[in-house]
Amino acid sequence: MIVSISQPAYLPWLGYFHRIAASDVHVVLDHVQLEKSGFTKRNRILTAQGPLWLTVPVRTKGRSGNLRIRDVEIEQGTPWRIKHWRTILRSYARAPYFKEHATFLESIYRREWTLLSELCAELTAYLLGALEIRTPIQRSSEMHPTGAKSEVILSLCREVGARTYLSGPLGRDYLDAEAFVRAGIAVVYQDYRHPCYPQGRGPGFESHLSVIDLLFNCGPRSREVLLEGQDAPGGEGMMVRHG
Repeated sequence: MIVSISQPAYLPWLGYFHRIAASDVHVVLDHVQLEKSGFTKRNRILTAQGPLWLTVPVRTKGRSGNLRIRDVEIEQGTPWRIKHWRTILRSYARAPYFKEHATFLESIYRREWTLLSELCAELTAYLLGALEIRTPIQRSSEMHPTGAKSEVILSLCREVGARTYLSGPLGRDYLDAEAFVRAGIAVVYQDYRHPCYPQGRGPGFESHLSVIDLLFNCGPRSREVLLEGQDAPGGEGMMVRHG
């Protein structure tokens, strides 16, 4: 069984969904501390002026050191929902497949949200469906993780019965791969080769944007574009650590 684990993300990029698609089970790591500079509360889209960050404001004042992602609250009283929706609308209204997703997204930005994790979960579930990715999802906050960093990843892999852990590339910096091998779990590192696709803006291509950029521009071909040219876990483009 191939298992991947990642923190929730707001409007995630393509590589996020590729790793889920390549897994038999995906665990959302939502019991750990929020990384203020991470992608849990922000991501980029492409505007007429170039890439732009969309950031969800969250309540962090006086809560550092004890702020699990699952419990992070969205800052109320700010017009972020209106700003995000209007920016997306201005940037993609003329994209070929924008209308197919506009009704859902508009409904998201009309709703009042309390928890960041719930917003991310709702968006990600829709995007997985749009990409025809049916990998089962579990939340670490509903499991029994122990330890920190590499240890917590290993404990989650053991709990779901992983035989292979599909890690993001940054896992090379902190995973104790030998501990995984001793537990009978191979470690595979994803190296996502970002595809190019028509964006309708200028001669160049802007990579590492939210996956909505792909969906709005490629529609029913989005899954094919997302996965094309990638290797299955253990293939030539993914490094496996066997010990």
